[in-house]
Amino acid sequence: MIGRLQGLLAEKNPPQLLIDCNGVGYQVDVPMSTFYNLPGVGERVTLLTHFVVREDAQILYGFGTAAERDAFRQLIKISGVGPRTALSVLSGMGVSDLAQAITTQEPGRLIKVPGIGKKTAERLLLELKGKLGADIGVHAGAASDAQADILQALMALGYSDKEAALALKALPADVGVSDGIKLALKALAK
Repeated sequence: MIGRLQGLLAEKNPPQLLIDCNGVGYQVDVPMSTFYNLPGVGERVTLLTHFVVREDAQILYGFGTAAERDAFRQLIKISGVGPRTALSVLSGMGVSDLAQAITTQEPGRLIKVPGIGKKTAERLLLELKGKLGADIGVHAGAASDAQADILQALMALGYSDKEAALALKALPADVGVSDGIKLALKALAK
């Protein structure tokens, strides 16, 4: 119904905004990733939106990018995950981090988000596999499996997910698992 809002940012009270669109103030809930990238109060802002109608409320959710809105829509399709939980997930981790967690099937990264338990994290990983995980720049097919295995091996050795992901980016696309682990370890040792 309401797909986009453009107007002046009237108020900022995390996670809610008030956007003045030609004299009409729209109250919008946004994830923290969008909130941190907003201009100052009184400046123009454009948000993509998702409108939720319930028996007791009509709530407008806003997003700075189409990827955030798409991820939100994928999350709320899952049984037991409502808009508040989806907003919490997107506030706790970026879309690329969420996609990487889904691709590598790591429930531990989702459990760190407030309100997400082990069972919900596993359900998210299962239901979003193939829908959101493909958004990160990992090559399809065997390369994807090899890179996922290398990433898991590095994390099992105690490297953080960011360190492992940086080492993985430096590797050639067609590298095998054992060679990839060796090269990644050499890069991380520097």
